[in-house]
Amino acid sequence: MLLELPGLLNEAQISKIFMIAKRAAFHDGRMTAGTAATKVKNNEELAATQEGQELINRILMSSLGHSTIFNNAALPAKMADFIIARYTSGMTYGDHIDEPVMGSGGPRFRTDVSMTIFLNPPETYEGGELVIRTTFGDKMVKLNAGDAVLYPSSSLHKVAEVTSGQRTVALTWIQSMIRDPARREVLYDLVTVRDQLNEQESGSEMHQQIDRSYANLLRMWAEV
Repeated sequence: MLLELPGLLNEAQISKIFMIAKRAAFHDGRMTAGTAATKVKNNEELAATQEGQELINRILMSSLGHSTIFNNAALPAKMADFIIARYTSGMTYGDHIDEPVMGSGGPRFRTDVSMTIFLNPPETYEGGELVIRTTFGDKMVKLNAGDAVLYPSSSLHKVAEVTSGQRTVALTWIQSMIRDPARREVLYDLVTVRDQLNEQESGSEMHQQIDRSYANLLRMWAEV
């Protein structure tokens, strides 16, 4: 499931992240790449201080905690610390899939869902689209500042070359309570209908049936 989250961050939150980035250095993004990705990765990543990293995590996790779409779609169990990545003119990240297991410096976790949060307006740079391979063809994603996209970590994807300007994004990876992406999509569809019914006819027989089905499928499939 590929899902966009509009307006995840507001202008004040984005400005704070850029203030933190301004006080820190960026290093070669290949330092955090897997063996295969090293050959196709050409970007820079923020080497934030511990204090800066904790503040970035708090800003972003606060927004995710209030995002119904994110929590219903990802059903997060564990998450990676956020990475701030930037691409200047000539930089790109070729076709790759994300590492299946992360956390070599701490608790390890499986990557089920990948997330990109766009931090600067699309008109400030040329190129830089996130290109995700799907069964229906390539999906090109280039969103407004503060918008985000969720997609399966198993997806083959790339970042198109930035030809001018600078692309800055926040990245994280999520281990979901539901390992199987097809099951996550079924649950997301069910909970979306349940919440709509809750607004329109709360307590109706249909609402109760959908709520019961969602709860029992989550109980059947969840890994916690």
